[in-house]
Amino acid sequence: MIVMGVTGCGKSTVGAALAGRLNAPFLDADDYHPPANIEKMSQGIPLTDVDRWPWLDRLALELREKSRQKPDGIAVSACSALRRAYRERLIATAGAPILFIFLHGTREVIARRMQTRIDHFMPTTLLDSQLATLEPPAADENALSVDIGPMVSALAEDIFRQIVAARKASS
Repeated sequence: MIVMGVTGCGKSTVGAALAGRLNAPFLDADDYHPPANIEKMSQGIPLTDVDRWPWLDRLALELREKSRQKPDGIAVSACSALRRAYRERLIATAGAPILFIFLHGTREVIARRMQTRIDHFMPTTLLDSQLATLEPPAADENALSVDIGPMVSALAEDIFRQIVAARKASS
């Protein structure tokens, strides 16, 4: 599963908490960016699709590997996955269905969260670019949509309960 959304929405924090709750490995997509991507973003330059494809492929392959190492097949990642094409690429490269957990909130809430982050390469100036690029998951995509208003710990627990309920319903 991939916790997705624009920069500053809490993907890494929620993803790590959810992975802990699910006893699953956690992968932060930021760790899979090549240095050139990080340099561009650090300078406030948005990535292009050409920049993103190899990064998304690296992440999807690692997510597939980690999920195959678990009997339940669950691994959790935090990744922006802003456009449907990126989500489709992640699914195709992973070779398996992926549940996307879309964290969304107002620009003001996200900008405030970004201003409190320490030592992150993504400047707040790129938030508007990400919001412009964002294509929220459509009804036909395998996704949960979660408002980031509540505290992060409450978000992870709420998402966990939704996943458990969905698994019971499909059994």
